[in-house]
Amino acid sequence: MSEPNELLRAARERTPSRLAPGEHMSRAELADTICAWLWDTTEIKYELDGHYIAKLERGAVRWPGAAYRSGLRHVLDVAADNELGFFPPSGASPIEPDSVPPSMVGHDDDLINAGDESIALLSFAEESNVGELTVEQLQADIERIAQSYLRTPTRPLFAKSRAIRDRAFGLLAGNQSPGQSRDLYSAAGWAITLLAWMSTDLGRPDIAEGHTRTAWACAEAADHDVLRGWIRATQHTAAFWQEDFSRAAAYAEDGLRYAAGTSRLFLASAASVDLARAGRPDKARELLDLARTLAVHPAESEPGGVLICTPERAEGLWADTHLAFGEAQRTADQADHSVALFEAAPYSLRNLGSERMARLQQAKARLLLGELDGALEAVEPVLQTQMEYRVRPLIQRLAEVAALTSPYARSPKGRMLRERIAEYIQRPGHLMSPHRRIVAPPQTTPQIHLVRRSREDQE
Repeated sequence: MSEPNELLRAARERTPSRLAPGEHMSRAELADTICAWLWDTTEIKYELDGHYIAKLERGAVRWPGAAYRSGLRHVLDVAADNELGFFPPSGASPIEPDSVPPSMVGHDDDLINAGDESIALLSFAEESNVGELTVEQLQADIERIAQSYLRTPTRPLFAKSRAIRDRAFGLLAGNQSPGQSRDLYSAAGWAITLLAWMSTDLGRPDIAEGHTRTAWACAEAADHDVLRGWIRATQHTAAFWQEDFSRAAAYAEDGLRYAAGTSRLFLASAASVDLARAGRPDKARELLDLARTLAVHPAESEPGGVLICTPERAEGLWADTHLAFGEAQRTADQADHSVALFEAAPYSLRNLGSERMARLQQAKARLLLGELDGALEAVEPVLQTQMEYRVRPLIQRLAEVAALTSPYARSPKGRMLRERIAEYIQRPGHLMSPHRRIVAPPQTTPQIHLVRRSREDQE
């Protein structure tokens, strides 16, 4: 007989009902609320009902599909599946560390086809001068995607961005005023920029670059500096994750000519990292100093989410710059402050991808300072990242943390840590349960995670 899922039931019963004041949420209300949220974020209709919630609470289903898990986390206000009693099934097949990242599984054809399509639209974007329709709904959809990214499954968000791109270009084939044409080009440019960002996260920065060339043509047609700034930020990111730091810096520095809103803060901060890694410390410090002087004033047209730079996101980048300078203590201080700001922000507004990167900067700094317990504490939340959100850059950063654990391989905790890393690479389907976490007694050692996406077995 299945063991009841008491964590899920307790989470539901402490969640206030939106229909009956003073009562907790019923199973049926929970299911309806999840379906409404999934429709709002993905425009896909799900058939979740109270009977399925009952199956989950009885423990008849121990690992619901990714969409249902994301909905449960959102409505019940938790950060991780294991807080709801969900752990991936055992028996995942081993993979090599260099194989496809978890969030990339099933996306390869989509990524390649979408990249080819954006490239094919380049000449149209450069030459076309027509279009029609108000783009308020397109802009609202873009904001929803940007703010939902790394919170809901990637595939429907990728498909929705692609649909917005195609819809905007379809409207541009009609007949409209020059102002309406600019609005449509802007919508298309933002949608393609999101496609490029997702393509980089899914392990194909080469395809992302094809998207950004067409996005740039759209920004030129729209004469939209905020969009130009974020396209340059996206091009920087694609080049950075190909370890072409000089080209990444060139994109970021060029973007500063156009940047408005918070893209200027992101570009100055990113350029400082690029230049430090490219061996140009004086220029890197100049850009770092510039970034520290910039106030954060979001532009009205910035979609938010991944396409906005908050102070905590910028400080995570500054920590990376200090790390490139070899300044371990300053890296630690900067990363600690970044993480503190993330934790102080409302959960619904936190950029979870950037927060995980800041925690890994904490871990690197602690390892360099000989503070293994601190490194373990920093890495632990990252190791609980849901499998569908473990993007390629996150895996790469975790591998970098793993490389810094070598000096501790002879200590008992060091050996345990390295075994855990090896196990995780070979069996990426396992989230660490609370019983398997590496708990640090007062000495030192860190830990890592490399992962593969689980099968979505929606029931």
